[in-house]
Amino acid sequence: MKALLEIEHLTVKFATPKGWLTAISDVSLSMKSGETVCLVGESGSGKTITSKSVMRLIDYENGVIAGGEMRLDGVNLVSSPQSSMRTLRGKKMAMIFQEPMSAFDPVFTIGSQIIEVMIGHKVSSREKARERAIHLLSRVGIPEPELRMKQYPGELSGGMLQRAMIAMALACGPELLIADEPTTALDMTIQAQILQLLQELKSEFNMAILLITHDMGIAAEMADRIVVMYAGQVVEQATAVQLFELPHHPYTQGLLRSVTSLDSDRGSRLYSIEGSIPSLFELPEGCRFHPRCAYATDQCAKESPPLLDINDRQVACWHAESLAENGAFESIKQTSGIDITEKTESFVREKESGALPNLFEIEGLRKYYPLGKSLFSRQNSVIRAVDDVSFQIRKGETFGLVGESGSGKSTLGRVIMQLEKATAGSVRFAGKTLTGIHTSELHEARKDMQMIFQDPYGSMNPRWRAHEIIAEPLAIHTSLSTAEKKERIAELLNIVGLNPSLQDRYPHEFSGGQRQRIGIARAIALNPSFVLADEAVSALDVSVQAQIVNLMQDLQQNLGLTYLFIAHGLHVVRHISNRIGVMYLGQLVEIAGSEELFVRPAHHYTKALIASIPWPDPSRKRELQAISGEIPSPARPPSGCRFHTRCPAATSLCKSEPPALTQIDHEHWVACHFPA
Repeated sequence: MKALLEIEHLTVKFATPKGWLTAISDVSLSMKSGETVCLVGESGSGKTITSKSVMRLIDYENGVIAGGEMRLDGVNLVSSPQSSMRTLRGKKMAMIFQEPMSAFDPVFTIGSQIIEVMIGHKVSSREKARERAIHLLSRVGIPEPELRMKQYPGELSGGMLQRAMIAMALACGPELLIADEPTTALDMTIQAQILQLLQELKSEFNMAILLITHDMGIAAEMADRIVVMYAGQVVEQATAVQLFELPHHPYTQGLLRSVTSLDSDRGSRLYSIEGSIPSLFELPEGCRFHPRCAYATDQCAKESPPLLDINDRQVACWHAESLAENGAFESIKQTSGIDITEKTESFVREKESGALPNLFEIEGLRKYYPLGKSLFSRQNSVIRAVDDVSFQIRKGETFGLVGESGSGKSTLGRVIMQLEKATAGSVRFAGKTLTGIHTSELHEARKDMQMIFQDPYGSMNPRWRAHEIIAEPLAIHTSLSTAEKKERIAELLNIVGLNPSLQDRYPHEFSGGQRQRIGIARAIALNPSFVLADEAVSALDVSVQAQIVNLMQDLQQNLGLTYLFIAHGLHVVRHISNRIGVMYLGQLVEIAGSEELFVRPAHHYTKALIASIPWPDPSRKRELQAISGEIPSPARPPSGCRFHTRCPAATSLCKSEPPALTQIDHEHWVACHFPA
């Protein structure tokens, strides 16, 4: 079959204040109609630049194509003027962005913007364009499409806005759909819905999909072929089955070993690739991966390997063939991870058996946000962000908290930490009541409770150097001298695996993983007994994520920390947690030991969350099971069981009677009339 998209030896440069920056070098790939190709690699590997180059969007970002060829169905994309590219964009190829709000103008309705795309490309009259827009919104699973046509982007949820963007991308029937991390910002359940939708649309419209992702589970579920990029170059190309069965490049091996799946050994440390991806301004000589590669030789340090055909795939590695023949990956796979000691195993058993004392006791906790009187009601309405939550966090354990966005996880964490005042209920910490106490007492208690944020950059003053950021809690809560502070900062940087010589740098001079390490250093500066990690690893690449999880577990063992670990990546929560609580619409619907929850989930919501996780193995591919619908508004929660509007097992009892959180087994509680 003739290739739809052909990229040959593409090199892209950007004009910067420091001079020309080569963002991608000698990239080659091709795609056929109806094929899904996944571009994978860590942040900074050049995936997005490659996709923007195909669309020629780099022209608007000081970028130029410095070499190579690109053809879409025979049309030369390199030499085409922007006037021709504007015709191609939308009609022949379209793009879905990671952040849907970037694709929509907030001051125009959803419908008017989809119609405008079709009118702009002269594919139909305004009336026919309106009919097609309604049909497309319905096709991508948006309820009441006529109503949504009149709504503005800000009135739609994240998942619904992502669907509307897909509808707009499909408006003119493109042959190539580029999806740049289309599900990264979404919950597992909405992610499953979007991926399922893309698979259906691909078959229906016979489109080719170029999917950019750093999630190897998504690549395994979606891809026919996978292209692995590192530091602006392609290092391996293979079919999905080939790549997962036996990766040939050490970087690909490292990416796959870093993946945490639901059958990973919780007793082992997560594997991570040492070091970080190099700056494009400071690329190493020879193979760009050699400083992080366990198999690097003198040849790797001096000569850059070309992309060669080896065993029915393409690999850029001098030793790929010999490593594959010698079974290097097989032996690594069998010995990956460091088994925990007997002492740690007994500690884990003790923690999961409930033998440890409670550090936190939360009783009947509520947090309501007043909305005032609405148009349809004279009564004051409220958002029930947290609604009658009771549970305990034991000393020395990691309590995981999962659920979709809008379920109240982060609000619960902030109220437990007393960063927000509870509407009702009580929080006891180490035997002392925190709710309603005087500010000075709370200030004293805060030394023992610290927080790691999802976005380390957003939680740091960009004008402060690293040592000033880490010193902030020391300045507030201690009377250490300047010399003592300096010594403590150096000690903390060593503890989190950063060189103290970096302490004079500003946040923007660090990578995402390094910034998170600084955030952790600040959190442990006062030797707290409790740390709240709110989506602390969600925004990180899989390998960096593994480094941070390992660091957090090491600190827990060495410093006796207790964690509340909030996340939507269930496989990571399973690995790090001793017990897990599942939240839905402000309430805890299930609490169980980590292994118990994943082996025997009792709530239908928990089952659906687990079923929506992509499996990182194309040979065990299963149909993605998405929960229908979206989480209701916490301002108008459904009567009875709050999950009944989306539950396949709901009865009339579920619609009228709210279920209580009831113990069904040792350490296993569930709020369901008909547990699974």
